[in-house]
Amino acid sequence: MAEELIPINILIADRTYRIRTSPADEEVVRKTVKLINDKIIEFKTQFSGKDMQDYVAMVIIWYATQAVSDNNASVLMDQLTESLQKIESQIDNAL
Repeated sequence: MAEELIPINILIADRTYRIRTSPADEEVVRKTVKLINDKIIEFKTQFSGKDMQDYVAMVIIWYATQAVSDNNASVLMDQLTESLQKIESQIDNAL
């Protein structure tokens, strides 16, 4: 049986949204919303005089950059692991 979705209200940049999520994901959604709002406040203090849409766009760019950076780090780690396994194999063959 598929898990039932529950409705929750979230507040992003002074706007309320009603979304549906699985109960297991509710905490992650709420933490993500808090992170987004914290970043909006951070950007508001760094770049005064912008409108809310500008701050939301800045957060989107920051968040997407983090995701790409994390993905690149994962790819690099996979490449490093593969290289180390090849070196280990060559050492084992030499012994």
